Amino acid sequence: MKQDNTVAQGSTGPADHTPSPIGANEPKTLTVPAAGKRYFDLGRNASYEAAKRGDLPVIRFGSRLRVSIAALERMLANAGRKDA
Repeated sequence: MKQDNTVAQGSTGPADHTPSPIGANEPKTLTVPAAGKRYFDLGRNASYEAAKRGDLPVIRFGSRLRVSIAALERMLANAGRKDA
């Protein structure tokens, strides 16, 4: 059996490895339909309507809309809390 001893491009080995933050390889945003489906079980049209109402924290890149996962999870964590 042949072993693959190749090193990933840009990697200099374990001595120079700096740990990445948790989820560093995960996307930081989702499409509007993906966020609506994942967090609220919404369909495509309902997800875009929620974004239009401001119920989903969207970021606009030209004509594209993306939902920030951090902002959405922060919004959900604060849901139902009363302001001090």
